[in-house]
Amino acid sequence: MAIGRLSAPEVRALGCLLEKQTTTPDAYPLSLNALRLACNQSTNRDPVVDYDEEQVRDALHRLERRGLTRLASGAGSRAPKYRHLLAEQISLGRDEQAVMCVLMLRGAQTPGELKQRTERMHPFDDLEAVQRALEALIDRELVMRLQRRPGQKEERYVQLLQEQGDEDGESAGAADGEARPGAGAGADLLARIERLEREVERLGAQIESRA
Repeated sequence: MAIGRLSAPEVRALGCLLEKQTTTPDAYPLSLNALRLACNQSTNRDPVVDYDEEQVRDALHRLERRGLTRLASGAGSRAPKYRHLLAEQISLGRDEQAVMCVLMLRGAQTPGELKQRTERMHPFDDLEAVQRALEALIDRELVMRLQRRPGQKEERYVQLLQEQGDEDGESAGAADGEARPGAGAGADLLARIERLEREVERLGAQIESRA
């Protein structure tokens, strides 16, 4: 299902729902205030933000229109509570969900960082298992590999749900649930190029092995 590009508050709210479902299941679904506090945590978040209830409520409404969250208050609940529908909408496995969650909450990460920071949600056996999850997400255009920075040993990866260039939540077109025309096109193109390069390498290896 195509869900378009999300604003920064939408990605943060959705990522927090993903995280808390696994790490604090007794407190999930989350009330509006609990979600606001989760969004504004000073730990395990990059960047650290200070959203008010109106911003979080607006993000939830936008996500609901996209079919990514829903109201889930139980009988006797004194406050509305919310749950995510991301895994159902785009069929994420537990390993992929954990990787996406960390990328949504902490920005670009190396495989080593992902292995460490997904531990509470999904313990990966080794870095190869993390890499397999990343490759699966790249193939689905949900994640992109970034070029190494000078002096870096590991490649970093970033999620592609967020509208490119939107760091403060002021993305045009997000209010009606539609992606801005051309938003994220460069990232999508780079992801496709990465996929084609891997396919060329695979075919080259096959040809070489038969020579």
